[in-house]
Amino acid sequence: MAQVSLKGVSKAFPGNVWAIRDINLDIENKEFVVFVGPSGCGKSTTLRIIAGLEEATSGDVYIGDQLVNDVPPKDRNIAMVFQSYALYPHMSVYDNMAFGLKLRKYPKAEIHSRVKDAATILGIENLLNRKPRELSGGQRQRVAVGRAIVRKPMVFLFDEPLSNLDAKMRVQMRTEIKKLHLRLQTTMIYVTHDQTEAMTMGDRIVVMKDGNIQQIADPIKLYDNPVNRFVAGFIGSPPMNFVKGMIIKKDGKIYFNEGKFQVKVIDAMSKALTLYIDKEIMFGIRAEDIYDKLFVSEAPQENTIKAICEVIEPMGSEAYLYLNTGKHSLTARVGGHDKPTINQDMDLVFDMSKVHFFDKDTDITII
Repeated sequence: MAQVSLKGVSKAFPGNVWAIRDINLDIENKEFVVFVGPSGCGKSTTLRIIAGLEEATSGDVYIGDQLVNDVPPKDRNIAMVFQSYALYPHMSVYDNMAFGLKLRKYPKAEIHSRVKDAATILGIENLLNRKPRELSGGQRQRVAVGRAIVRKPMVFLFDEPLSNLDAKMRVQMRTEIKKLHLRLQTTMIYVTHDQTEAMTMGDRIVVMKDGNIQQIADPIKLYDNPVNRFVAGFIGSPPMNFVKGMIIKKDGKIYFNEGKFQVKVIDAMSKALTLYIDKEIMFGIRAEDIYDKLFVSEAPQENTIKAICEVIEPMGSEAYLYLNTGKHSLTARVGGHDKPTINQDMDLVFDMSKVHFFDKDTDITII
C-alpha cells in the first residue's frame, strides 16, 4: 500500500526562515493529490521532504507503514519528475529510461520489457533511438515520465512538470498524466502554481500559503466552499470579485451596502450576518454569478446594480466584462455574444444565492 503521511512536518532554513510549518496530511493509496499555491508557499519543499531531497526540521514522514525520515531517497521506492526534465543529453531515449534500472543491476530482459511497456503507455515507441535534442518539449516530458514509470514506484512525485511547455501542450500533457494515473492506479503527488492544473487533475487539492496549509478538499468543494478569502481568490479563473462594504438592516431585512449600491442578502444567509450589522465586511462573488439584466427574466430589483463596462475580452464561447461600480472594479463572465456598449451604464444582476461573505479582519469565511 502506498499511503503517504506527514505528521507535524516543518522545515526551517538558516536565519530562522520557515519554509513550511506543522504540515499534517494523509494521502490515501492510489490517490492523486495536488499541492497548489503561489511561489514561495512551501509546496515544492514539502514534495522534496517526501522524496528525501530535503531533511525536515521536525515531524515525521511515512510512506506506506514505514517511517522514512532516515531512509535515503533511492530506498524510498518513489520516482520524481522534475520541471527541467533532467535527461542525459548524450543518451538515447531508451538509455535515459533504462539508466536507473541498469544502476540497480536489473536483468537486461526485464529492463527491455519495462522500457517497451512504458514507451507504449506514453506513445513514444518510435522515439526510443533519438537523443533528447531531437525531441519537442512535450516529448521530453514524456521521456521523463517514462523514466519514472519503469521504476514501478509506490509513489510518483511531480514538481511543476508542465511549466516549460506551451499552453496547448500543457493541456494535452495534463490529460495524459491524468490518464496515466487511472491506468497505473498508483499514488501521485503533484506540485503546481497553476490552479487550473490543480482543479482539472487532483482528486484532492492542498492549497498552501506562507508555508501553511489553508484548505484540503476536492476541487468542487474548494470552489464552492472556500474556508477563507485567500482560497476563494486563488481558486477560480477569473478570480473571485471582492467588494468592501457594510452589513445593514432595513425594514427587517439584511442588506450589503457598498456605498454606491446595495443588494439584499437571502434569508438563508441573514442569520450568520446578524453579528456584522453596521460593521464593515468583505463581499465575494464569482464572475459567472453576475448577469446582464437584459438577459435575465424577472430579475429582482433589490439584487440589481448599475456599473460601467470599461473593457470586453472576447473568449469565443464567452466574454469577460471588466466593470466599474464607481467604487470597485468587477469582472463578469457572460455569453460570447452578450456584449454591452463600452463606457455606458448597464444594469447587472447578482445571484445572491452564490455569494460569499468574509470577516474583514481575519479573512475567514462567514458564509
